[in-house]
Amino acid sequence: MIYIRNLNNCPPSYLNDPGRKDFFEIVWLKNEDPLHALNTTDFDVKGDWIYLIPPYRVHQLNKAGKNGELLSFKRELIDDEDKEFLLDIFKIFNVQGEFSCLRLDREAADGLSGVYNLLMEEYQKPNSELVILKALLRVFLLKLIKVKEQEFTGHDIHQKRVYEFLMLLESNYIEVRNIDFYAGKLGVSSKRLNQILKDKLNKTGTQIIHDRIILEAKRLIIHSEQTIKEISFELGFSDRPYFSRFFKKQTGQTPDEFQKQAQNHLKSKFNTLV
Repeated sequence: MIYIRNLNNCPPSYLNDPGRKDFFEIVWLKNEDPLHALNTTDFDVKGDWIYLIPPYRVHQLNKAGKNGELLSFKRELIDDEDKEFLLDIFKIFNVQGEFSCLRLDREAADGLSGVYNLLMEEYQKPNSELVILKALLRVFLLKLIKVKEQEFTGHDIHQKRVYEFLMLLESNYIEVRNIDFYAGKLGVSSKRLNQILKDKLNKTGTQIIHDRIILEAKRLIIHSEQTIKEISFELGFSDRPYFSRFFKKQTGQTPDEFQKQAQNHLKSKFNTLV
């Protein structure tokens, strides 16, 4: 349920494991350039960068030659009755996208290092105790939440509904694509839910549901051995042509075109994040 490694000691057996899709991943680059392109040249980009990669991401990590740490864990390790904590985790991991990124200043990096070292020390014990690992992981995540809290919208009721919707979506998006279902579960009208989502995410509920289906489709196309036809059935489409039309409408490409582009990308950029 938890996996911790120095990036220089992260075996291919982990990096190539399809089971990674079930894990939240934290990639902490230390005194490195970021993995993603920045839109500014106003500051020195080398430093400490933390990538928060949610489950079911499409792209993998190119850790070649990087200095830093990898911490990954399954959702079961953080599931508890503290809904506010879970909502904050969903926020910082950007569960509707590929990843989110934090740049750490020295004070934040030092604070995280203290907790991380305790976590690693317990993890490496032959008789490590899960209850202690869970407690230390929670503290580490709470510190990450604090680092990013200035970017949060306040804990208003609408923001909470957005992330409650996203949590519901994770469990139901393949079987249920009707916004009425989600609105009913949240105790609001479909019109009101769409207003909230449009205000907070600039997308309607249907658009977000479609985005989640496309994200999973892309992940399966890149990382599974399934055919496009098999993927279409797994995602609840009645036939491949219907799936292909849906995919092209959402992305501008057919599944086959995307697959070819992704294969070329992975070859040319060695499995990078973007």
